[in-house]
Amino acid sequence: MFGMLIGAWRYRYFILSSIKTELRVKFIRSRLGALWMILNPLAQVVIFAFVLSAVLSTKLPGISNRHAYVIYLMAGILGWSLFLEIVNRCLTLFIDNGNILKKLVFPRIALPLIVTGSASVNNALLFFAILLIFGVLGHVPGTALIWLPPLMVVNVALALGLGLALGVLNVFMRDVGQIVPVVLQFVFWFTPIVYMVDIIPEQYRGWVFLNPLIPIITGYQNALLYNHAPDWAGLGFVALVATGLLAFALVLFRKASPEMVDQL
Repeated sequence: MFGMLIGAWRYRYFILSSIKTELRVKFIRSRLGALWMILNPLAQVVIFAFVLSAVLSTKLPGISNRHAYVIYLMAGILGWSLFLEIVNRCLTLFIDNGNILKKLVFPRIALPLIVTGSASVNNALLFFAILLIFGVLGHVPGTALIWLPPLMVVNVALALGLGLALGVLNVFMRDVGQIVPVVLQFVFWFTPIVYMVDIIPEQYRGWVFLNPLIPIITGYQNALLYNHAPDWAGLGFVALVATGLLAFALVLFRKASPEMVDQL
């Protein structure tokens, strides 16, 4: 495992230049450039806000802003979009780059790191766009914004650990690539992004809180909407889960790496 990390460090300039190239290609090939990176999650917000705001906008305690539900949605989408992009891209990462893996010699761990770097930049652009929209809606986040970096680190660790493990399995069992998008749809709806936890019946809340994304997403919402710190107990547990999952994914990747090229 440490050998992979050392290899990634030695190829850090290759990783950084690949991230820059990927982002530059997106800008060059599109007239709207970086806007396309943020339009999709913002379009989701608009759709959910239009369909559900009349039902749920009155159930945000402590918020007087009449656009509170839209703000709540954008806070949750910010965290979810980062998680989703990393998992989705890692899922088919090795299959999509099969020719590169066969022809070039470089640490293969560089590929998921490039994905993570690119997704993080996309998410940062979305964050700044959301801040601008918050300003238009009359909502100014407070000092709790300082908690977003640790939330992002835990989010990335969880997404990368899950995405990397699934990406390796998908090389050998292609059904994984078909099942995971369906499962992610269920995960989205079992995460309080478009609704508040309060509306879930008491007898089902224990099951919902088994979702490790909940402390992360509610952390985003607390920081951006309520100006509160995250639930450190819940977030700390998720950080341990993410660390264990990431370690497992790296071990799986290292052991499966020699056979992956043959399968591709």
